[in-house]
Amino acid sequence: MLGNRFATRINSFASGSAAYWPGLSGRPSLEQMVRRAATVDGLTELDLNFPDHVDDDPVAVGRMVRDCGLQVSGLAMRYYTNPAFKRGAFTNPDPAVRREAIDLTKRGIDGARAMGAPMMTLWLGQDGWDYAFQCDYPALWADEIAGIAEVAAHDPECLISIEYKPNEPRAYSVLPDAATTLLAIEEIGLPNLGVTIDFAHSLYADEQPAFAAALIQSRSRLLGLHLNDGYAKRDDGLMVGAVHEQATLELLQAAHRGGFDGAIYFDTFPDASGLDPVAECAANIRTVRRMLDAVARMEGDNRLSRAQGQQDPVEAQEIARLALARATTG
Repeated sequence: MLGNRFATRINSFASGSAAYWPGLSGRPSLEQMVRRAATVDGLTELDLNFPDHVDDDPVAVGRMVRDCGLQVSGLAMRYYTNPAFKRGAFTNPDPAVRREAIDLTKRGIDGARAMGAPMMTLWLGQDGWDYAFQCDYPALWADEIAGIAEVAAHDPECLISIEYKPNEPRAYSVLPDAATTLLAIEEIGLPNLGVTIDFAHSLYADEQPAFAAALIQSRSRLLGLHLNDGYAKRDDGLMVGAVHEQATLELLQAAHRGGFDGAIYFDTFPDASGLDPVAECAANIRTVRRMLDAVARMEGDNRLSRAQGQQDPVEAQEIARLALARATTG
């Protein structure tokens, strides 16, 4: 059921480390951050980054997380280990660097499976360009497709979810939006592929997140749902519903109607402004629970379907506002 599972970004829990761990020298360990995250009321899972958080013993890492009372919902690839990845991972102009990125991703998939995680998320932020005339676009696309296809075929039982983003760190990403990502998935044609929609990414891709989710669910699978908020100019990582409350509510309704049953993941950055990450994450969970209660109320209200059938925003907005005003955290 949508809303029973909540995951979060573990790096957030290094925020305010000097106050939380008096006498700590340097950055807290992964286990320290996991134990801190486990104090959040309602949190059930974590996403971890590979290879950042998972060393040569992923089984031990998975056991440590479970011993803290949480589960690992999936791993997410990060391509920082080789400075050459700045020019691309799967689309790097050097075939040896491309091979390194692909092989690193395969090791990450193996690590996810070893620790009992069902999914690997690919954020291919380094795959793109910065200048006109820099790239042969058909060749760049072919390399991206070939890389994704190879890693997805590596373990057909592991779900591979592509998290798109318009830019950053590159000026332009090969996979900047839902539509382009769906084109890539259709071209590859493997059943374990799907899409992660990140709310802030979708906003500054100039998408309506609920429409993007509906497209994804009609053409592929929505495998990941990252909630946060922002001002549609960059990846702000603000608390859920802080700016775009109704758009968040509509996205949750679209995910619910499409049958999404995965963990709702909070990709927020309390560490960027020194917020208490435990309080911030707990607030996100309460916000989403209220929104899911509002979604349930709207599902039982035939007036909304009639208003949408007439494309009547006056009535539809009123119904959504009242549903949210009456909602409880459950």
